[in-house]
This record gives sequence, C-alpha cells and structure tokens, in this order.
Amino acid sequence: MKYYSTRDSQKKYYSAPEAICKGLAPDGGLFIPEEIPTLTKEEINAFYGYEYNRIAAEILYKFFPELGKEEIAEECKKAYAYPNFDPSPAPVKVCGDTAFLELWHGPTCAFKDMALQIMPRLLRMSMKKCGETRVAHIVTATSGDTGKAAMEGFKDLEQTRITVYYPTDGVSETQKRQMATQEGNNVNVIAVRGNFDDAQSAVKAIFADENIKNTAAEQGEFLSSANSINIARLVPQVAYYVSSYIDLVRQGFIEEGEILNVSVPTGNFGDILAGWIAKKMGIPLGKLVCASNKNRVLTDFFVTGVYDIRRPFYATTSPSMDILIASNLERLLCFDFGPEQTKAFMESLKEDGIFSLTKEQLDVLEAEFGCSSCDDESTAQIIEHVFKEYGYTVDTHTAAAVMGSTGKCMVVSTASPYKFAPAVAKALELKETTHQALSKHTGTKIPAPLKDIYKKEIRFTRVVDKADIKKSLYLQ
Repeated sequence: MKYYSTRDSQKKYYSAPEAICKGLAPDGGLFIPEEIPTLTKEEINAFYGYEYNRIAAEILYKFFPELGKEEIAEECKKAYAYPNFDPSPAPVKVCGDTAFLELWHGPTCAFKDMALQIMPRLLRMSMKKCGETRVAHIVTATSGDTGKAAMEGFKDLEQTRITVYYPTDGVSETQKRQMATQEGNNVNVIAVRGNFDDAQSAVKAIFADENIKNTAAEQGEFLSSANSINIARLVPQVAYYVSSYIDLVRQGFIEEGEILNVSVPTGNFGDILAGWIAKKMGIPLGKLVCASNKNRVLTDFFVTGVYDIRRPFYATTSPSMDILIASNLERLLCFDFGPEQTKAFMESLKEDGIFSLTKEQLDVLEAEFGCSSCDDESTAQIIEHVFKEYGYTVDTHTAAAVMGSTGKCMVVSTASPYKFAPAVAKALELKETTHQALSKHTGTKIPAPLKDIYKKEIRFTRVVDKADIKKSLYLQ
C-alpha cells in the first residue's frame, strides 16, 4: 500500500510505516492511500463470526500490510481487551428507529479511545520497520477528547513522549480535569489562551518549522502526531463502522445488504470520513450526515459549497465540535478532486480564509453527504426528548447527531454523557449537575474512569498565549 500527500500532484510515494511515523506530510498535506482497499462479499460474510478485535485487525491489515497480519492481530487483541474495554468495545443500542453506536466504553469515555488504544502500537511497529531509534515526540492539539485518549495510549510507552495542547476555556470541566491529572512520566499538558483552531494551526506550524525539527533531532527525537491528521489515527476508526453494521444485522435492526444511513457529530471530519471509507470498502452505508453545532462551518459548506472560516467562533455545550478548520476534509477533497485542486483549496483557505467548490464539485459531495446543525437550546431539547421517549441518556455531541437523523438511522455516539454532566443534567432539569445527580436520575452508572476524577491530584497547570505555543514545546 502506497501513500502520498493530499497536496502533491507529483504523488511522491511513502510506505505505510513511513506515513505513520511522519504523521504530517513534508509539504503540510495529509497522507492518503493510493487507493482505498475493498472488501469482498466473502470477507464481509466472515465478519459475522468475528469479535471486534479481529474485524479491526482485518481492516488495519488492508491499509498497513507491511506491519504483518499476525503482528497486527496480536496488537489488536491486546488493545481492545479488558481492562481497556469491557465487555464490548463498540456496542450498539437500539431505540425505536435509531441505533446508537456507543464509542465511549474505553479508558477515557470517548470515541477517541477506539483509535488511540491501537495507534501507539502501530507507531512502535512502524518505527521498528523504519529502523527508527530516536524517541517519537507526539505533539497534538485537542478539542477535549483526543488529548486525554492520546496520553492514556502513550503514557510510559518506551521510546515515546507526548505533549498535548488544549484551549483552556474550550473544554468541559471533566475533560480539563482528565488532562490535568494525567499520569505517566512521558506526558506533558499545556493549556492555550485561544480556541482549538489556534492550537491546531500552531501544531501544524510546529511540524513545518525546521528550527524545531532540528531542536528535536539534537535531543534524539523526531516529531509525530496523534491527531487524526495521522493516518494511523484515522484508519482504526473505519473498523467500528464495519462492526456496527454487522451487529445491527445480527440484532435484526437491518437485513443483510440493507442500506444504512449514519449521522455523525462532526468537528475535525475524521470520524465521518472513516465512515465514508468504510462505505468505499463495500459496507452498505447510505447518506453520511455531517452533524454540527452552532459552529456550522461544515453544514454551510455542504449546503453552499463555500468553506468560509471568516465567521464568529462560538463556545458551545458540545465543545469537541467547536472547530472551524476541519483538517480531515482535506482528505475527502483529495480523494474526490485530486491533489492539485486540493492544494489550491488549502492555499486559498490559509491566505483568504475561504475556498469555493464549483456546482459540479458540490454535486459530487451532495450525492453522499447530508448535513445538519444544532444550537445549545435544541441540543438540550433533544437530550430531554430521547430520555423521556426511550429512557436513554445521550451527551451533547450525540444529541446533535440525533438532530441530523431521519427514518431508520445509526447515530454515532461519541462520548459518555458523564463527560458533559452539567449540560446533560441541566437539559434534564436537574437541580444538581454532578455525576452523582445524573446517575441517580437516569439509573445509569458513573463510568469507572470518571468516578474519582475530582479526587485526583492535579499535575499540569501551565497556560500559554496562542502566540507562544511554538516556543513552549522545548521550554518545559
């Protein structure tokens, strides 16, 4: 399997291990495979007899064959086993005509665990294949969930260290506490006075800065990423779209071969892109609904074909979607329109804050994607409605995806409601907004990773201005 940059019309090829180790392409683009591998009908049929870890291993091997089939299978078995996940990594809960794909049963109670428990293992395997003896310094920006999940995956992992940047006022209190109390001798957390886009843009600039690369090399390190800009973060997410379709056939929610629409709460566009890839591989998925919050830059894009970040930024009750620059959209654009056009789009976005599709290009996207948006008031109403109708509790991001669902549909549930307990409790009109109050009202258990989060010692308190992010990396 060969990989190239989304901005390279000459298509200089890299191996899968090289793409994984580099994270970001040298020209600032993202790595994509030369072609998306397909699944035969026989292969899909075999999945009905597999557990999640084996399905994930089969998908990963399709994209990363150099890492070895048996080796990938062994690492998946470890990554998706107890105590990381119990009892099932990605169960599906059916409520009427809506199926909820629960991706929050991992160690940090968010969907990022599904990729970030296996990604560090893929990176170590890739480093070995590339003969890399330096320390991999993972540098990543987070809108709330990636940071904690990445640190949990990389903590105390030999030959790695990780630095996470997050917007100090742009995450929930539980997310902030999760990061500030993170354990591990190779982890570091820095809060940013700014929003996620500020942190993400600075991280991308770090990867392009030769002085920083030289500083890393002098310290025996090379830089890599745990964001979904890294292909090893994106591909593992494809697996749960495959497994969920299989599970819904098993449960009788759909028949084998029936088209299934999916609604995905979307910020950085990685999760929904993974669904699109699963569809291209041969899983019978229909419309992929891009569900946004009040920061509806993607919703507007799929309606008008104009991507315009010159707009107000809103801090919402679904902070993981408080993003204006959706990095993984670049991969979709390259798959559909090629690297030369994609490079032009990205240059226009960087220079002018806007780019536009032609009508013909927009028609291509509209054939496969739908869109919706949901403000905080509507989010609260949906949380209340789902609980009253089905006795089922959803978080703020999942609620936004419910807004985008129509008819028989699978909603991707990306976080435990306990990660956003105050907003969920308020929507349910509770007097107290604690984890305990939410548990008592809904009859659900507080997830073990969050139960004592407010009793843990705070380790990281550093805050920097967005202009100082780059120089903060090696001033720790």
